[in-house]
Amino acid sequence: MINNFSDLIRMASEQKDAQRMLLLFASAESEGKSPDQQSERGTLSPVMCVDKLPADIKSFKALVAEADSISPEWDMMFVAGLSGKGPIAPSEKDAEPYLNKMTSDIKTGQDLSQYLVFDRTENLLMFDRQ
Repeated sequence: MINNFSDLIRMASEQKDAQRMLLLFASAESEGKSPDQQSERGTLSPVMCVDKLPADIKSFKALVAEADSISPEWDMMFVAGLSGKGPIAPSEKDAEPYLNKMTSDIKTGQDLSQYLVFDRTENLLMFDRQ
């Protein structure tokens, strides 16, 4: 079970087939609902994306610092894994169409349940599709 980002990276590293992590950072804009409401509606906008091997991700904190050095205008990170074959991880070129799909899914409001989503403090987020 994945409870935090470290669990995800550990599990990706333990897979039979080598993994490449697909990371998309997005900003959230609220529609101004009051803080006491159960659900809040808004829009998501992709800010930047990157792919990395699990071994290249030292920690969630280091990843946040790296992302913030490029653009601090993000609120959450969408994550997916891409499997290789045996010990050979997918290449950056292999990852590109999947990163494009992630970007498109967010821009067009598609079902996001296929992605793990973390906020800036490593909390795992869940989305309701309404």
